[in-house]
Amino acid sequence: MGKKHSRIGRHLSVFLVCFIIMPMLICGCSHINEGSRATATFKEANDQFSQGSYQASLGTYQQIMGKYPTTGDRVLFEMGIIYAYPGNDQKDYQKSLECFQKIIKEFPLSGYKKDSEMMIFNINNTIIKDRTIAAQQTQIDALRHVLTINSNDIATRQSKIEALEHDLASKENEIVKLKNEAFALQKGPADKILIEKKERRLTLLSRGKVLKTYQIALGGNPDGPKERQGDNKTPEGTYVIDSRNRNSRYHRSLHISYPNEKDKKRARELGVSPGGDIMIHGIKNGYSWVGDMHAGVDWTKGCIAVTDEEIEEIDRLAPNGTTVEIRPGSRDGE
Repeated sequence: MGKKHSRIGRHLSVFLVCFIIMPMLICGCSHINEGSRATATFKEANDQFSQGSYQASLGTYQQIMGKYPTTGDRVLFEMGIIYAYPGNDQKDYQKSLECFQKIIKEFPLSGYKKDSEMMIFNINNTIIKDRTIAAQQTQIDALRHVLTINSNDIATRQSKIEALEHDLASKENEIVKLKNEAFALQKGPADKILIEKKERRLTLLSRGKVLKTYQIALGGNPDGPKERQGDNKTPEGTYVIDSRNRNSRYHRSLHISYPNEKDKKRARELGVSPGGDIMIHGIKNGYSWVGDMHAGVDWTKGCIAVTDEEIEEIDRLAPNGTTVEIRPGSRDGE
């Protein structure tokens, strides 16, 4: 009975989005591109990191902090990554934790807050496992000392040592894997965005590996490819991300290179304009509280919509030039 009430509540929420929130969301999909004065300095710091000059990179980020205080959350996040990076011989987990904790305390509305919480969790786990490894190594050393004194138990004690060494190796491999996965998620870009209209799903991929998936909303007339200006259809085909707007009326947006040559040819044959301005974007400013309920209805004018938190993550992981494949399909089937 409780589950039934939960389903009814969910359907009621979607109903409210459809008939109350949707008219407020679909009032235009225009976007304004904006640059950043700090871009060149951030690139310098990133290049130093890529070359293995971690201390130099940290110094450059400190300069950015002084010159562009409004970028403080991003600077702290990048510095936290460098302090915890497995390849950094001078890594300092405590300083890394301090960076992420400062983001949470001093920048409560930052888009980096959620990722900072995840990094704090991973680093604390790593510290605990490092301590466990140290304790086990001490135990191994003690057992080796006993073996030199008492030879009666050599076989049994050797067995314990081997088991402990195997456990130690497994934990070390697990730590390396956790570090690499956490670092790849934060620093490794996606090379493809797959949008499946039938499943209402967007997937980020890197070299064929799925990084993350998201539920989406499409244009209000989602079946079939976009043919003309104003038909409220989401395109189908292969495109790229060719620009982005971090001051969008829909929080943030990534511009898709629609129309392609096939789209233009179809529009010419129909004697119509193919339209344009197709984006992957968040919720209309002022309505972010709708959250993932927005995906209960197709409400855009042909764009692909996700939540504000999700577009921030996609914006970080999908650079300009990323391939976008949009596959056809309707919610009710082909």
